[in-house]
Amino acid sequence: MELKEIYEPIQKDLAVVEERLKATSVKDAPWLNELLAHALKGGGKRLRPALLLLSARFYDYDLERLMPMAKAVEMMHLATLVHDDTIDNSFTRWGRPTVNKIWGMEKAVLLGDFLFAKSGELTASTENLRVIKLLPQTLMIITNGELAQSASSFQLGQSREQYIFRISSKTAALFVMATESGAVLSKAPEKSIQILHDYGYYLGHAFQIIDDILDFTGTEEEMGKPVASDLWQGTVTLPTLMLMEKYPNDNPVKKLFQGGDKQANIKLAIDMVRNSTIIPECFGVAADYCKKACSGLKDLPKNQAGEVMINLADFIVSRRN
Repeated sequence: MELKEIYEPIQKDLAVVEERLKATSVKDAPWLNELLAHALKGGGKRLRPALLLLSARFYDYDLERLMPMAKAVEMMHLATLVHDDTIDNSFTRWGRPTVNKIWGMEKAVLLGDFLFAKSGELTASTENLRVIKLLPQTLMIITNGELAQSASSFQLGQSREQYIFRISSKTAALFVMATESGAVLSKAPEKSIQILHDYGYYLGHAFQIIDDILDFTGTEEEMGKPVASDLWQGTVTLPTLMLMEKYPNDNPVKKLFQGGDKQANIKLAIDMVRNSTIIPECFGVAADYCKKACSGLKDLPKNQAGEVMINLADFIVSRRN
């Protein structure tokens, strides 16, 4: 099933979110609006606002009440991408030049800061204290994960627990912000809020693991960025961890991290990962997280949103980009 089919029950409302995102501008600031237009042009899946809308469908669904947070969670996501691309000196994202590639590092950092601030302003407009607190809490979690990743760059001896901590912080935290805020703004009872929180948490893990698989198995055209871009940055992901576990004494990742030839060792790592059991094993881990994500949905009110969220989890573990 394609993502467009999965989104069909919320497509109309998601289109309104998209329209209002792209209409974001600042009066008398053409230099800023040019950067905003580029960042908000799209190319991603708008997965986070979709999760928010779906999570609100079980109780008191009101699009106008949800709209500020639907925009906020996507702007926060885009802010993290702009900063990530700047830190990593990445030149492409979704097949398009990054902000830092076109306008330079300084403007990219400032645009990311603006998007974070705008996300905060939108969140505050919900006037829901619990939701308002979610944004700084999420930002602190993401920043902690980024610092952990930076500190572990090109470091051997990393564990799966460290990897799970990083993806919990960097990816799952934003999924949780979307699902929990959608539940809270729809006036869901506490038990249901926790179920939707857990759905976002576990789905976020699965999404990042699949991303890390595709980093090895995809093409530059499919992903809109170079193959094995994480390894080029010295970032250890689940496929890399499994490669080091299977070949503890002599593997290209170890040689790379010890100063060996970058291009040769990364090419060898890609070949070894692709021609082993590592990829199906990683898919198995992601599928387990999706199963955990969906396990509580049966306890929510029965409606189409639950089916969509199960289909979305299935899509996550079968996607190609």
